[in-house]
Amino acid sequence: MERDMEEAFNHFFRGLPWLRGEAEGIGWSPAVDVIDRKDEVLMRADLPGLTEKDIQLTLQEGTLTLHGQRKEERETKEGDNYYCSERWAGSFSRTLALPAGIDTEKVVATFADGVLEVHLPKTQQAEVKRIEIKAA
Repeated sequence: MERDMEEAFNHFFRGLPWLRGEAEGIGWSPAVDVIDRKDEVLMRADLPGLTEKDIQLTLQEGTLTLHGQRKEERETKEGDNYYCSERWAGSFSRTLALPAGIDTEKVVATFADGVLEVHLPKTQQAEVKRIEIKAA
């Protein structure tokens, strides 16, 4: 039940661009998971029906932007009428703010089975050094 509520909440707020980052494409925006791991941030995006050639990924000033386009695939014959047409086609954009400390030179993206995975390695964290305070 908790997961159902979370999905409903996310579905509702996905339509509000000021809560999720920049959004283009009124009809659709890809669902993403962002996972903060010990040594990396992992972003997964569901992009069914696309190929890696349909997708553009950019990283600039702490934001990761995913652009793409899904082509319309309507095969109709004369006399055909759609009773229902829910499949989305067109361009989309999704922008995500990233935490500080990403090693932008080592980012790796892979695409398989309609899922884009972006591995964003974290930079080596500076070692915490204790500073002795002396009486003046």
